[in-house]
Amino acid sequence: MDCLLQYDMQFSENRELREEVNMNDSTPREHRRACLRITIGLLVVWFMVSFVAAILCRDWLDASFPQIGNAPFGFWMAQQGSIICFVLILITYAVLMRRLDEKHGYSE
Repeated sequence: MDCLLQYDMQFSENRELREEVNMNDSTPREHRRACLRITIGLLVVWFMVSFVAAILCRDWLDASFPQIGNAPFGFWMAQQGSIICFVLILITYAVLMRRLDEKHGYSE
């Protein structure tokens, strides 16, 4: 009887362990998908700011927005605005990835 009780306890512990492992199997995939969504979204923002706004729409930005200092807005956006936006994107990436890592249990 004692042997049967011991076997039953081991079986239930193994089942709980397997359920925990199965639950954690989906976490890396979900984490990776969320990571890719964040990365692709921020790359799109970077492309829009650095290529579209700074190069393709430069003339329109010069005509539609006020000057910054002595420089037209399109020129300023191509020279300084893209760099500032890139730094803001880096900060945003760090914050979003920290939140994502904590949500999925990868925090330090």
